[in-house]
Amino acid sequence: MFIDSHCHINFPDFAERMPELLNHMAENRVTHALCVSVDLPEFPQVLELAERHAHIYASVGVHPDYPDTPEPSVDDLARLSNHPKIIAIGETGLDYYRLEGDLEWQRERFRTHIRASRATSKPLIIHTRAAAEDTLRIMREEGAGTDKGGVAGVMHCFTESLEVAEAAIAMGFYISFSGIVTFKSARELQAVARAVPLDRMLIETDAPYLAPVPFRGKTNEPAFVRHVAEFIATLRGEPLERIAHHTTDNFFKLFSSAQVHA
Repeated sequence: MFIDSHCHINFPDFAERMPELLNHMAENRVTHALCVSVDLPEFPQVLELAERHAHIYASVGVHPDYPDTPEPSVDDLARLSNHPKIIAIGETGLDYYRLEGDLEWQRERFRTHIRASRATSKPLIIHTRAAAEDTLRIMREEGAGTDKGGVAGVMHCFTESLEVAEAAIAMGFYISFSGIVTFKSARELQAVARAVPLDRMLIETDAPYLAPVPFRGKTNEPAFVRHVAEFIATLRGEPLERIAHHTTDNFFKLFSSAQVHA
């Protein structure tokens, strides 16, 4: 079986086709999905999906690409995460690619999420783009990761170097690959996917974005995570069932509270 460890199926793209989406998941042996929060105003929709479907989980957090949205406090995140279907804090992190100027507010928001993760003992979902150095620095400063007595987490939709992956793994983090790894242009990322230990790997769609080959350019959905797994299996020369087993096992190890609803 396969698990989509990161998607946004609360987005409008899926409003009218949720039964179809869930059927596609079942047809492709995608047994669970984690619907990830990007801001607080839309969080109730994320939670409602998780409450309605036993095999859908949720997170709470505010994405770094959202400058004009209510800023969460540690207490806000801790309070909202106090629900059995909320299994993670995030997504959070740094993104210097889309936004310019003084981005100290991003760094402070990231610190808030790390502190909430430590306070709640719930894993972090980290987004980093064009900001790897600062991301790792703040993770270390705030005690993110099991090496500092904090909580593990995942570097989602990973596109950084093997050195960055190894630094995150050393902190107790997992590395999650999206449909990007299937793109012909993603040679460096494919080398990372070959090298990351299977016991530290997750797979995801980031739906509705980044559909893998052969669906590139179309609306992504959790069922397509199977194609990410198939590509990685071929890339590594390993049986598909081995990739499925490890990434599923890793999901439930990291998001341990999800086991209650498996």
